[in-house]
Amino acid sequence: MKKTFVLFVLFVLPVVAYLFFATGVNNFGKLPVLQENVSNISTIDSGKTFTDKISILVFLGDNVSDKKGLIFNLNQKIYKRFAEFTDFQFVVLVTPSQEKVIEDLKYEIGKLTDTDKWNFITASPSQIQTLFSSLGTKEGLSKDYGTSLVFIIDKEGNLRGRTDDEDEGVKYGFDATSVAELTNKMIDDVRIILAEYRLALKKNNATRVK
Repeated sequence: MKKTFVLFVLFVLPVVAYLFFATGVNNFGKLPVLQENVSNISTIDSGKTFTDKISILVFLGDNVSDKKGLIFNLNQKIYKRFAEFTDFQFVVLVTPSQEKVIEDLKYEIGKLTDTDKWNFITASPSQIQTLFSSLGTKEGLSKDYGTSLVFIIDKEGNLRGRTDDEDEGVKYGFDATSVAELTNKMIDDVRIILAEYRLALKKNNATRVK
C-alpha cells in the first residue's frame, strides 16, 4: 500500500499538475479592454509614456496629504509585489502646488522600497481632467482633481478592467483606500495582464525559432 502511494506521488501527481497548468495557459483569460486609446502621459511629460509599459495610473491632484494612505496601500500591496517586472510602472498625477509634498512622500516611500518605478508627474488641472476623461469611466474627479480609484493601462494605452465584476458589473478602477479590494481584486487583475503579455512573448519567440 505504501509503495503504491509513493509511486502515485512520484509519477501521477506531476502529470496531473502539468495537465492542469497547461490547460490554464492554453485557456488563459485576458483582462478586458474597457477603453481604447487613453491619452498618453507623454502629452504631459515627454519623458514618460504608457507605450510598452503596464501602468498603474493614480490621480492625487491638489491634495496629496489627504491621500498618503492610498499611496502606502498601493506600495505595500501592488508595487512591492510587481516592481521586479521591467515593463511595470506607477504613474501618479499631481498639480504643481504639490511638488514639496511629493518630495516628502517619495522620501517616506523610499524608506520602505526602491522608488525607481514610482513616477510622480505634475500637471495642470486641465491636463489632469483631459487624461481622466479619456478613460471613459462613469466616475468623475473630485474638486481637488483626485480620486481614490486607480487604473490599469496596458502597453497599447488601453484601459483594462472587469466587465463582470460581482459587485459593480463593469469595473473601471480599484479603490486604493480599500486594502481588501487591492488584495482580493487588483492583485489578481495585474497578475492576469502580466501573464497575458508574457504568454504572448513566449508564443512570438517560439514562432521565430521555428
